[in-house]
Amino acid sequence: MIKEYDRLKAKEYAKKWAFSRNPMYYAFDNIGGDCTNFVSQCIFAGGGIMNYTPEIGWYYINSNQRSPSWTGVKYLYTFLINNSGVGPFAKEISPIQSEIGDIIQLGNLNRFYHSLIIVEKDNSEIYVAAHNFNAYLRNLNTYTYEKIRFLHIEGFRY
Repeated sequence: MIKEYDRLKAKEYAKKWAFSRNPMYYAFDNIGGDCTNFVSQCIFAGGGIMNYTPEIGWYYINSNQRSPSWTGVKYLYTFLINNSGVGPFAKEISPIQSEIGDIIQLGNLNRFYHSLIIVEKDNSEIYVAAHNFNAYLRNLNTYTYEKIRFLHIEGFRY
């Protein structure tokens, strides 16, 4: 069974917590960054279903009991693209196909290093929310990167 991703709930969560930290989650700002943790929280707000599969799932219980995909850029990508079980799943798309609630990852020639969530689109302009350098309604054009990928959240399996 598939549950629809509530893009507006994900956006509302991003707006509420873009400039602060939800005390229900550990803030990883000083140990690798909080960007993917924040994006995972937003995705969860839009679907409410985690995947508790050890090592390869997508879940957060506490700072010591979480999947690599909850806080790691490459691991979130791998989970979303390959997930055929419970929880969110996604496909890589072009910028023009992206919607509010979709995920963007930025990278250099060596690796992807930053996760963002789309909170607004206006013609060809994309606006995002993020942690590390806290942002809400920040124009994607203001970021510097060498590589970019867009992940369309297709829904949640349960």
